[in-house]
Amino acid sequence: MKAERQFPRCIVTEKGARWVAQGHPWIYEAEIVREDGACENGALVDAVSEKGRYLGTGFLSRTSKIRVRLVSRNANDRFDEAFWKRRIRYAWDYRKSVMGGDSSCCRVIFGEADGFPGLTVDRFADLLVTQTLSVGIERIKPMLFPLLVEVLREDGEEIRGVFERNDVVIRTLEGLEQNKGWFPLRGLPQPDRAVTEICENGIFYRVDVENGQKTGFFLDQKYNRLAVARLARGRRVLDCFTHTGSFALNAARGGAAHVTAVDVSASAIETARANAQRNGLADRMDFITADVFELLPQLEAAGGKPYDFIILDPPAFTKSRKTAGSAEKGYKEINLRALRLLPRGGYFATASCSHFMPAERFERMLRAAALDAGVELRQIESRQQSPDHPILWNVPETDYLKFYLFQVV
Repeated sequence: MKAERQFPRCIVTEKGARWVAQGHPWIYEAEIVREDGACENGALVDAVSEKGRYLGTGFLSRTSKIRVRLVSRNANDRFDEAFWKRRIRYAWDYRKSVMGGDSSCCRVIFGEADGFPGLTVDRFADLLVTQTLSVGIERIKPMLFPLLVEVLREDGEEIRGVFERNDVVIRTLEGLEQNKGWFPLRGLPQPDRAVTEICENGIFYRVDVENGQKTGFFLDQKYNRLAVARLARGRRVLDCFTHTGSFALNAARGGAAHVTAVDVSASAIETARANAQRNGLADRMDFITADVFELLPQLEAAGGKPYDFIILDPPAFTKSRKTAGSAEKGYKEINLRALRLLPRGGYFATASCSHFMPAERFERMLRAAALDAGVELRQIESRQQSPDHPILWNVPETDYLKFYLFQVV
């Protein structure tokens, strides 16, 4: 490390230094020995081992158990506007490469996987939707967000607004308030509506970035929806937890004989129905507002095998290790019920979007559910999130989506 540094220092235990050396960008509160210099909340600090070895530079968070989030391990980096623009450009160029030329709706920045700790940026056609979960990014967002628009415009991509979806409880861990609304951009008028239309896999969706779940639409299942569409032709499909109908619509467009879409949210079902009409698919679809945990037992009690393809794409049942056990019971309940409903030779898609339900545990649950249902599972595919949500092998938290396609035999 250079002798002269402009940043205050956080001295890290040897255990913490080993953790960082393995490639993880987080340094926890318990691994901070002391601070040298005036370390401001959200400002950049150097992380240094007890022996004086430079570990990296990152944002300090006073209120979070994650005390430092590294953004660089290069002591020569200068964290000016040019640095952040290069990093945005790198993230955007990656999306253009991996999304098959279709980057009109994708995740542009995926937090630590792109070197922006605590920042999510989704693109929905002419809107960008951001979620800021770290105090360091909160401090520099007045610089970052205009740069995002600038980088896309340099590629001829017009953006009419940036909408912030900071209405999440996790911000309180960083000492940040919850809020949502338009981010002011110099030279751009505030858009008059937070609704846009996207086209994914040839299907059009109305996306409400202000009131929809998360940032308005779930982008991470894009190619998994195509995998479902390939199997759907001629089949009777039940899509559980349909949200705004994405898996159901892909199945219908793939040639399904009929698709039933189910969600507990009446407003989500109304949006799904409108999306079906927009795409000319409503004649082969019906929509049910119901709790899947109640509907599946009712269908089982009614007897018969009304569906030969069932899709389970539930929300995350757990957001911490403490509740993983009860979440596993919930996953088993719906998977067991679905497998009992399917005929021999039927098809089954099932997913979990929780990082705290690792693949090994989820697969163990599936084996138990199949055993209790008295069926065997013939695996067709095991998939993950789409590549605009890149997985860093040294950051397990970036690996969260499990998606499986089976035939029941």
